[in-house]
Amino acid sequence: MGVSFSRMVKEEAAQQIPHALHCQIAEAAAIFGLIGSFEPAADGRVRIKIETENEFVGKKCFTLFRKAFSIESGAGETIPSGDASKISDAFRLQNDHPGITDDVLIRSECCKRAYIRGAFLAAGSLSDPQKAYHLEFVCNTRGQAQQLVGVIAAFGIEAHFVERKKASGRLAYVVYVKEGDGISDLLNMMKAHVALMSFEDARIRKDIANSINRQVNCETANIKKTITASSSQVEDILYLQERVGLENLPEGLRDLARLRLENRDTSLKELGEMLDPPVGKSGVNHRLRKIKQLADTLRETSK
Repeated sequence: MGVSFSRMVKEEAAQQIPHALHCQIAEAAAIFGLIGSFEPAADGRVRIKIETENEFVGKKCFTLFRKAFSIESGAGETIPSGDASKISDAFRLQNDHPGITDDVLIRSECCKRAYIRGAFLAAGSLSDPQKAYHLEFVCNTRGQAQQLVGVIAAFGIEAHFVERKKASGRLAYVVYVKEGDGISDLLNMMKAHVALMSFEDARIRKDIANSINRQVNCETANIKKTITASSSQVEDILYLQERVGLENLPEGLRDLARLRLENRDTSLKELGEMLDPPVGKSGVNHRLRKIKQLADTLRETSK
């Protein structure tokens, strides 16, 4: 795959700009809380820093800043410190819990959706669905992870988080969703509809392949079971043939015994249909049990 599935989702999600101011702020708050910071610059100004290697995410973030706060600023540019305070206040960032937004900002359902999209743009990734169902967000703090799990849970989607060590040695808190339906719902609420269609197509293909594999495995198991049972039946019949002769068996047992010797891989149902008159599967089973009982009795008496 030339472009990773994550990048495809982010490119599409980055094009979705909320119309409502409160949703613009919620999405920008998620991005800034996870990968953003203010840095002091010259002349009392402040630089907005967004740490991302994805150009779509950076552009989306500054587009949201421009629309929500009327701030013409891009990567590497500075803004007045008063504007930085305005942004911080709008994001309702909690000073004692870095990167965590006040729940009031994401109280409504539409803002929760925008927040999740922003979080994915900033710190999300999604495995190629042809290989595995795994969507995750890498958070900086336990509080961020707990908040994100709660926002996702509001839509009935099960999410969990685990601690993971970064290459730097610092801890990260990874929120993850592994259930296909949950990932599908998240893609839908992020309005990544093209990616959603690709994801569902991969799910359908995988489900069909799994269904075929299960069917093949089941049929293989049934064939093995039939062969194993047939081998035991043939062994009993050959023993009776050697000891008493098949011609001395009752007619019903004799006909079935000869049919089984000639058709060793045939199912009981098919054997019954070959008899004249035809006999059902249970009738064939009954006769084979009689044959086994006769063979076992002879074995006991010959000891």
